[in-house]
Amino acid sequence: MINYLNRTVFGIAKPLLVSDLHIDPVWAGLLGSAFQWSYAAAQLPAGALLDRLGTRLTYTLSLVGWSVFTLMQGAVSGVGAMIGARVGLGLFEAPCFPANSRVLAHWFPQDERARANSIYSVGMFAGIAFLSVPLFWLTETYGWRDLFVLTGVLGIVFGFLWYLVYREPHESRLANRAEIEQIVAGGGLKTQAAKTEFRWSYVKKLLSTRLMICASVAQFGTNAVLTFFLIDFVNYLIVQRHMAFLNAGFYAALPYMAAAVGGVVGGQISDQLLKSGKGANLARKLPIAVGLLLAACLPVVSYIPADENWLVILVMSVVFFGQGASNLGWTVLSDIAPKQLVGLSAGFFNLITNLSGIITPIAIGIILQYTGSYNLSFAFIGALPLLGALLYIFAMGDIKRMEFTE
Repeated sequence: MINYLNRTVFGIAKPLLVSDLHIDPVWAGLLGSAFQWSYAAAQLPAGALLDRLGTRLTYTLSLVGWSVFTLMQGAVSGVGAMIGARVGLGLFEAPCFPANSRVLAHWFPQDERARANSIYSVGMFAGIAFLSVPLFWLTETYGWRDLFVLTGVLGIVFGFLWYLVYREPHESRLANRAEIEQIVAGGGLKTQAAKTEFRWSYVKKLLSTRLMICASVAQFGTNAVLTFFLIDFVNYLIVQRHMAFLNAGFYAALPYMAAAVGGVVGGQISDQLLKSGKGANLARKLPIAVGLLLAACLPVVSYIPADENWLVILVMSVVFFGQGASNLGWTVLSDIAPKQLVGLSAGFFNLITNLSGIITPIAIGIILQYTGSYNLSFAFIGALPLLGALLYIFAMGDIKRMEFTE
């Protein structure tokens, strides 16, 4: 939740921020994209660092670091400083999802991973879903800078709490031997000393694997939809749908709630199918493919009349529900990553995924600058999860852990 609050507060602040700093749509798109430049570029180093240092220390450094750069966004006076702060934010957020995947792989047997994934994924959307109105009120009342300060301080505090509380299974005083044996028997990975050295040959191996490529490209597609909601959804409601700022805050919460529900429903269905003996292919692919197809319905919004905002929110909620369900691609990653390279595999996966986070805000900004509308952007974004669904259905192959040899 803290991680995604640090991302989404930019989307809340954007209408006021761009006015205050006198930024046109193209530069606003670059600001939205700047976070992803370093976030994507740092994925492989972050994954390798995670395999080397382990989850506890890596996540602590990541949490505190990204929160400091969130604070800095609240103090900038120009575009250059904001770009620098957002690049720093992306750099320190890079280990987050690889670390999440490593936690899933080590703490959960396979038939519990999708639900575990769906529960932490609720945090991605819960911040805006349930705190939207007070956050918008805070922004309108006290200004956009205080929004960054609040979320930055929250992250720094939690970073130290994480270091105090989190332990790997073999270090935990709360998990007994029987529980750890059950995790391992169910496909959970034994925690090893973090010693794996980075080699480019490992990346080449991942690049040559159809399973990894299909999963990564499909996640690229769903992340384009997520990026729109994080960066431009509020701006769309205000600029193109002409909603008042606080009204936009209220309505924006509903699709985020739908995304949280989509993640939980997808996770429950996936693990129940797996426990009933349906196999990983059906259990993982079905909810993800359906979610991607729902996310691909985004262009429908372009055909809704200007006075039917309730219908816009309904369609957006269906789209974001689907995006939430398709986030189970991270469960697939924890199922297929070579056991020695969970961190690096997750970094590779997230690198491909977040290239869409670089492309999407820039494309939206350029299209908005020259057409004055989001409609063409919706057609572009909607095509990407459709491609992902086709890959899951027709091209991926069997979901199983990849074998790795030195």
